Amino acid sequence: MSSLPTEFERTDIGEIQIAPEVIEIIAGLATVEVNGVAGMSGGFAGGFAELLGRKNLSKGVKVEVGQREAAVDVSVIIEYGNRLPEVATEIQRNVKRSIENMTGLTVVEVNVHIHDVQFKNAERTEEIDQTGRVK
Repeated sequence: MSSLPTEFERTDIGEIQIAPEVIEIIAGLATVEVNGVAGMSGGFAGGFAELLGRKNLSKGVKVEVGQREAAVDVSVIIEYGNRLPEVATEIQRNVKRSIENMTGLTVVEVNVHIHDVQFKNAERTEEIDQTGRVK
């Protein structure tokens, strides 16, 4: 029998298939667990990074799955005040650990793309009036 696609595993009673979308969700969840991550980024819309909510975790993630390996790209928005390299390194560690523990695949690379920095609401200096306009 020829080898099965990467996300398949054959057991004595059948096969197990893990959809690439599942790996994307695992990577997204592992990313937002990291302190300093404001959220996933869906790219740039109108010149600003688009912050995605928790329901769109896989939208900021791209995975490539090989025979027994996976490569992951995550696009994120980081909270202001954090050291970007430290947050990115922790994202890499957490994504790698989560995917490997949950799927058995070997993660060969995790590329972190920082699209924006988000200021905390409490640190905003402008005031908003009752109509929603900035004063």
